[in-house]
Amino acid sequence: MTDRKEKNSTLNTQHSTLDDAPKGGVIVDLHNHTRLCNHAEGSVDEYIEKAIAEGIDIFGFSDHAPMSFDPRYRMGFDQMRAYEEEIRRARDTYADRIDIRLGYEVDWLPGYMDERVLGADVDYLIGSVHFIDKWGFDNPEFIGRYEGADIDTIWREYFDLVRAMAESGLFDIVGHLDLIKVFRYLPKTDVRVLAKEALDAIRKADMVIEINAAGYRKPIGEPYPSRELLEMAFERGIPVTFGSDAHKPEQVGYKKEAIRQLAKSVGYTEAAHFKDRVRRFAPI
Repeated sequence: MTDRKEKNSTLNTQHSTLDDAPKGGVIVDLHNHTRLCNHAEGSVDEYIEKAIAEGIDIFGFSDHAPMSFDPRYRMGFDQMRAYEEEIRRARDTYADRIDIRLGYEVDWLPGYMDERVLGADVDYLIGSVHFIDKWGFDNPEFIGRYEGADIDTIWREYFDLVRAMAESGLFDIVGHLDLIKVFRYLPKTDVRVLAKEALDAIRKADMVIEINAAGYRKPIGEPYPSRELLEMAFERGIPVTFGSDAHKPEQVGYKKEAIRQLAKSVGYTEAAHFKDRVRRFAPI
């Protein structure tokens, strides 16, 4: 398999021309799901029609990739072909109305990630941490494990995993950088201290982080990442992209202007997007 960093080495700074950009910038949304993951609703066409209605220019599907762990919340390996063909069909069908991209969201679980996913012919891979030692910390079913736990230790373990994921060089985008805050179990230690090494690793790996709107729909009530972590990313020159993380068509585009304005207020002027694992940029 071609290493992500090798593939991006010469073409990862391609920029859309300002003349081609829609007035007000290009709206990018690369993190969205389908019902194949077993916890999302709606058809691919319904997601796309909502994206068009929201004025989104580049819309990506990155459904939960298969692996031999926690199969209730992801597609099976036998569904990969159908998923990829469906998104490519939609890409062609809607080509004159919206730019559709194809990806996977892959859980960082050493020993379970599969070459069939890591080497798939897609536009991008999102690497996400949803598990700490196989504990699904963002799943309400398992929220009880926070009670009585050392929250700072949990946060350290989480960002250690994000760091390791970045160091692997397997992925293009870091999914919801501070997902660990989802249920508002917050550390006493400054989060900037806890996340520093992970952010340094992300920068070294030349990855992108997403500004993910799903946090607005969760107890934390804010996007991933927080403003303070986004500022750290900007200081390091880490690019950003955007994602609704929609699991229902009506969630597509939710708070899209809020997350774009957040990026601009920190200093970002461009959003990253991917085609055939090659990174490009467009004005926000």
